[in-house]
Amino acid sequence: MHVLAIDQGTSGTKAIVVDAGGAVLAIAEEALRPRYLAGGGVEQDPRALLGSVLTAGRRAAAAAGVPLDAVALANQGETVLAWDPVTGEPLTPAIVWQDRRAEPLCAARAEHAGRVAALTGLVLDPYFSAPKMRWIREELTTEGVVTTTDTWLVHRLCGAFVTDAATASRSLLLGLEDARWNGELLELFGLGSERLPEIVAGDAVVGTTTAFGPEVPVTGLIVDQQAALLAEACLEAGTAKCTYGTGAFLLAQLGTSPARSASGLATSIAWRLRGETRYCVDGQVYTAASAVRWLADLGLVSGADQLDAVAAPSGDGVLCVPALAGLAAPWWDAGATASFTGMTLSTGRGHLVRALLEGVAAQVAALTALVGADLGAPLSRLRVDGGLTRSRVLMQAQADLAQLPVEVYPSPHATPLGAAACALMALDPALDAAAAVGGWRPSAVYEPAWPADRAAAYLERWQAAARTTLSSKESKENSKEKS
Repeated sequence: MHVLAIDQGTSGTKAIVVDAGGAVLAIAEEALRPRYLAGGGVEQDPRALLGSVLTAGRRAAAAAGVPLDAVALANQGETVLAWDPVTGEPLTPAIVWQDRRAEPLCAARAEHAGRVAALTGLVLDPYFSAPKMRWIREELTTEGVVTTTDTWLVHRLCGAFVTDAATASRSLLLGLEDARWNGELLELFGLGSERLPEIVAGDAVVGTTTAFGPEVPVTGLIVDQQAALLAEACLEAGTAKCTYGTGAFLLAQLGTSPARSASGLATSIAWRLRGETRYCVDGQVYTAASAVRWLADLGLVSGADQLDAVAAPSGDGVLCVPALAGLAAPWWDAGATASFTGMTLSTGRGHLVRALLEGVAAQVAALTALVGADLGAPLSRLRVDGGLTRSRVLMQAQADLAQLPVEVYPSPHATPLGAAACALMALDPALDAAAAVGGWRPSAVYEPAWPADRAAAYLERWQAAARTTLSSKESKENSKEKS
C-alpha cells in the first residue's frame, strides 16, 4: 500500500508518499507566508492553500513513481473561511488560528466561559474556530458556508462536506462527550442557522479524487497536532509530545476519558479510530518558528539554520517573553505583548537569540508542569518534533528548564506520517494504531544539564517577566496563582 499524506500547515504544505511500513518514498514542500495585519489579524489566501496542496501532492506522487492507494490530509485545526458550496470558490481570506480580531466577541460572552469549558473542554478564546467564524459573519460576509479549511480543501478534492472529530473538537461548537455539534454553543456564537459539515472518524473514507493521478480514496483526516501525537506513538495515558512549528504545541494522551484540565489547558479529541474516541490535553505557545522568522526579519539571524551559530553561550541575564501574538495556556491573554528584559550596553544579538530560544523553552516547560498536575503525576519524558528540533540550543534549553529527557522524533514528517497511519488503518481493517505507526527510536536525546534549583530559579524569574507582559489585572492575578 502507498499513501500520499499531505500536511497543510501555516507556513507551508508538505506532501509525502509513504508505504505500509512507514518508509517515506518521496517528499515535496510548498512554502506559504501568512499576512500579519494591524490589530492582530493573520490571514492566508485560500487559493494559495489549495494550490500548495495540489502542487506538493502532485510533485510527491510523481517523484515516488508508485501507484497510490489513498490520499490523507492533516490540517491547521482552527483556521476558518467562508466559501460557496456550489462553486467551491472562497468568499473570504482564510482567518488563521493566530488571528486575534475576535477577542471582543469572546469578551462579550465572558459570562458563559464556565459553561463553554464544561461543554467543550476548551477555553473561550479567539484561538479556536467559532469566534473567528462569528467574526467573518459580522465583518466580512453572510454568504455561503463558514468552516475550517479542511472541510473546504476536502470538498475541492472530492466533493464531500466533512470534518474529522479531532478538528471539530477545536471549534468551541462540539460537545466533548458525545462528539456532536451542540445547539447551545451554536446559539451562543450566533451560528445556529449555519450548515455544518458531517463529523467523521480519522479512518473513514469520505470520497475519491483524481487530483493526483488515477482515482483513489480520500481518508486519514486529522488535525495536525493530533496527527503528530499519533505518529510519535503517544498511545498510552501520560505520554506526551511537543511540536515546534509556527507555534509550539504540547499534547498529552488522556486515553478514553475526556478529563477537564484544572490548570487552564485545553481538552479535546485526539482521534477517533476503530470506533473508539481518545482524548488529549494540550497547551500552546503561539510563536516559535514565527518568532524566529521575526528575528530574521530584523536581521538578527539569516534563518533558523543559523540559530545555534549566533546564540551566545548564555543569555547573560537577558530574559525574553516571546508573546508576539499574545499568550495562550495558561494565561489566555490575547493582549499580552513580547518583551526583552535584563539588557545592558554589553548585550549583543547572540544574547537576544539565546534569550528568545530560552523563552520558547520556558513556555513549554510551564506547560509540562501543568500537564503533570492535570495527570496527577509528572511527565517522565517529552517527545519532540518539528523544524526547530534541529536547534541543539533550543532542545538543550528545553531539557534543562523542563527537567525532562527530550527525545527527538527521527523523522521531520511526524504530522503527515500520523495522517498516513490513519489512512493505512482505513485501507487495512486488521491494523490497530500501534501497528499503523510502528516503533521508533529517537534520533537524539537531550538530558537535563542544569540542576533542578537552577531551572526553578530561572523559571521563577521568567514567570515574573511574563506577568509584566499581560494586558489585564485579572490575567496577572491568574498567572500568579498558576505559577
